[in-house]
Amino acid sequence: MKQKIQTLKGFRDFLPDAMRVRNYVTTLFEQVFQSFGFLPIQTPTLEYASTLLGKNGTEADKLVYTFKDKGDRLVGLRYDLTVPISKVLSIYQNQINLPLKRYQIQPVWRADKPQKSRYREFTQCDIDTFGIFSPIADAEIVTIIYTCLSKLEFSNFTIRINSRNVLNKLLNSIGIKKDQKSVLQTLDKMTKIGIKGVTQELVDKGFSKAKADSFLTQIKSIKPDQNLTNVFDAITDFGIPKSFYKFDPTLVRGLDYYTGTIFETYVTKPVIGSITGGGRYDNLIEDLGGPDTPAVGTTLGLDRIVDCIIDQNLMSSITQVSTTKVLVTVFDESTQTNSVQIASKLTKLNINSFLYPQADKLSKQFKYASAEKIPFVLVLGPDEIKNNTVTLKNMQTGKQQTIKPKQLTDLLI
Repeated sequence: MKQKIQTLKGFRDFLPDAMRVRNYVTTLFEQVFQSFGFLPIQTPTLEYASTLLGKNGTEADKLVYTFKDKGDRLVGLRYDLTVPISKVLSIYQNQINLPLKRYQIQPVWRADKPQKSRYREFTQCDIDTFGIFSPIADAEIVTIIYTCLSKLEFSNFTIRINSRNVLNKLLNSIGIKKDQKSVLQTLDKMTKIGIKGVTQELVDKGFSKAKADSFLTQIKSIKPDQNLTNVFDAITDFGIPKSFYKFDPTLVRGLDYYTGTIFETYVTKPVIGSITGGGRYDNLIEDLGGPDTPAVGTTLGLDRIVDCIIDQNLMSSITQVSTTKVLVTVFDESTQTNSVQIASKLTKLNINSFLYPQADKLSKQFKYASAEKIPFVLVLGPDEIKNNTVTLKNMQTGKQQTIKPKQLTDLLI
């Protein structure tokens, strides 16, 4: 009996059409990040478990993949990119010139329950600014989120903004000084379980029904503090339309390391949860043994953003044309050398070319180009070789023309 081959639940294989969209999005993100002066960094897939655990909160720790390696060391797959980059700031503090603007695009892993747009392996696109405590730095992160999504033709999204300081001040004012993290973790479930669910969980944690109701009523009435007001003013200075961001006093961000401004982005359709999330985490680097270094950043969730693009048919042109510009046919064995040579010349001119790997019926080669959405097909048969010409067919219009090889560059670039 043959073994059943399948992909692990929560993990995915990406075929070329899917990769075209993913590559397009990541390339666009990198261009935007670099336009704001951010520099690339990468960190290892595996970290010591002690580095990963105890930084995100007890609920998050349950989702970290940990195991003993062959050296009997307890290690783990990274849960996010924020803790690893904070480790980097701790280790290489003498080699890094602050302020540092960094971006990082890498996969992360969580032992979560797979469901729509929630996977066990997914890619995060992170941007962070280190060494600066300033409303401008916070506002710039929000501006980059807006810029990336706008360039992807997203039109119905809202960046929700709050502050952990605002929430902590409220908790202190109503006498909740212990277990604040636990209370905030419950509040963070508002979009998932609703106000009734949050109220019940607070009661289960020891609140009276009256106190839980009062707490949730006061949450909705709080206002931004002065620092958060300054952040909003800076966002205005960056020129972001006010219809794309708002103050949301119920926003928490469940991870324990956040200390100030926090933000998440939601789309109107599909109902998919947040597609970006981040905030200020001024203590994490020091907690990992590094210097006191303020930090603010966000994750743009590549997988959910791509899911939105596919669901809403945004930028359908991404998959309509191949990244390969021209398929070079091989007419027969006698013309093979000529085909190889012209394909090689095109490649050296930075024209993406697919050399058909063997002589075959031209109809089959044309059919292949059509299936792969390659926009041009080049034919180099005995007649073309004899006359020092090539025949180029536009697969979208059906137009076919016989030209001199030197004319190819003008038509294909």
